[in-house]
Amino acid sequence: MSAAKRPFVLGLTGSIGMGKSATAAMFAARGVPVHDADAAVHRLYGPGGAAAAAIGQAFPGTLAPDGSVDRGALRAAVLDDPGRLAALERIVHPLVGEVAQAFLARHAAAPLVLLDIPLLYETGGAGRCDAVLVVTAPPAVQRARVLARPGMSEAALDAILAKQLPDAEKRARADFVIDTSRGFAAAEAEVDRVIAAVGGAASSSQA
Repeated sequence: MSAAKRPFVLGLTGSIGMGKSATAAMFAARGVPVHDADAAVHRLYGPGGAAAAAIGQAFPGTLAPDGSVDRGALRAAVLDDPGRLAALERIVHPLVGEVAQAFLARHAAAPLVLLDIPLLYETGGAGRCDAVLVVTAPPAVQRARVLARPGMSEAALDAILAKQLPDAEKRARADFVIDTSRGFAAAEAEVDRVIAAVGGAASSSQA
């Protein structure tokens, strides 16, 4: 009996400043359904979002007047407190997982879908994927990109990187790697190569 058809699930991840969003857009431009985990969290934190009320109850003073999560206040509430951070993750991660499952259900007939998840390895999300693509760039390029962002500092960047799996380890665990420092044309060619490579796997998984 043939197995039930389902998409080939490709996870996309990479450290801050590596070009993940631009790479995801390349997949979307080629017709691949893309789930943006950051956008999902933004909606969950917004007015009436599924996470907002629970966060406000667990962390008093973290809601804005419109009922959305005040990210600055929430950041301060969990800063340097692993227990409170873990409590926040227990609220948010299951909801993010539900959104991802709903996305997969909506695109059950697609041959390939992309899960764009910044902390894919850190949150154990790789287990939901058939393969993982990591975007990378040399450290100097990464730092230049991030420090060009408004309000970003060396200290802030170092704090973010300290919470992320090192780029070298991500690359070592990946099925595919794209170096985004080589320019858009090179990255687009690599995206096409990845789609071609997993296309055969997608066909096999649906046989």
